[in-house]
Amino acid sequence: MDKEIIKEYSNGELTIVWKPKTCIHAAECVKALPKVYNPKARPWLKIENATTEELKAQIKKCPSGALSYYMNDEDDKEAETLETKVEVLENGPLLVYGTLKVTDKDGNTETKNRTTAFCRCGHSNNKPYCDGAHIKSGFNG
Repeated sequence: MDKEIIKEYSNGELTIVWKPKTCIHAAECVKALPKVYNPKARPWLKIENATTEELKAQIKKCPSGALSYYMNDEDDKEAETLETKVEVLENGPLLVYGTLKVTDKDGNTETKNRTTAFCRCGHSNNKPYCDGAHIKSGFNG
């Protein structure tokens, strides 16, 4: 099994955690904050180009969970509980917004406190999460 790559970017107040293997390339980050996220640049993420509040708002909309964050101040125990709602994306994943406890195919349990994209096409190599395989498979639904 390949070791998962995890990269962190900090502005001193907040640290963004990026898990490239989890990314489904929905480009929500690029659309929301193009001055921060540029997939053609190296490094692709320039955290200093947005405020902490802008970054937090954008990261909470990441459909795959490839982007997450934590506050660097140990006294800042930010852990909001989000209202749960479900959205079906045409020809794409099932988006679930809110605080969820998810158990993956290997029995690992993780608490998600944001938008999570679940596979509907059955072709994901990262089940139960969407990995973008629906595009290649031509999934309609």
